[in-house]
Amino acid sequence: MTRTNEKLERLQIHFGRFTPEEVIEHLTDSDSAFKPAMRSVTVLFADIKGFTRMCDIMEPSDVVNILNGYFRCMSKVLTRHHGQVTELIGDGILSLFGALKNNPWQIQDAVMAALDMRKALDEYNKELRSKAFPELSIGIGIHKGKVLAGVLGNYELSKFGVVGDPINVAARVEALTREHNVDILITDAIKVELDERFVIKKMPSVFVKGKSEPIVTYEVIELMKK
Repeated sequence: MTRTNEKLERLQIHFGRFTPEEVIEHLTDSDSAFKPAMRSVTVLFADIKGFTRMCDIMEPSDVVNILNGYFRCMSKVLTRHHGQVTELIGDGILSLFGALKNNPWQIQDAVMAALDMRKALDEYNKELRSKAFPELSIGIGIHKGKVLAGVLGNYELSKFGVVGDPINVAARVEALTREHNVDILITDAIKVELDERFVIKKMPSVFVKGKSEPIVTYEVIELMKK
């Protein structure tokens, strides 16, 4: 009991201000959670299109309120689909599926989350319109690969995070949503394991920074109705 209490106290000090409650609970329940490990995860990166311009033309307090409402809305969707919101980077959201524990359905979960983020954004935009605020448009990139997962940081600031090329690829794929004028893109690594119920469309291959071969992506259009 003493050891458990000490572990919980240490977790609360390290993670209480910076980590979602479900992550803390997982770390508390697992003796191996502190050990770095290579994990195959699905990475979802979402970003608001045109956010920099919004910051330039709007009052800072309005921008913050819009952004906080957006984060709350999207975090609920991601959590509902078993995604872990790992980072809020400016107006970007980095979410992981299968990082904390094995999830054989992580790809389906991530793509379903993206589709529900689209729906949730439609509802949030109605709220923004009612307040005479500009509507938001987002891009979402999804990729799967192996990353190093574990506790990062020091005593003053620690977090459960991941390091690896799949994070960069997901961000590059999200950026391609602007080039292809779509909102959700997935890579071949997602497509090969994706449920056939998802309607997708192949996009032209594109060279991106840091890759010697062009990346093939697919637009996610919808989930076929039964």
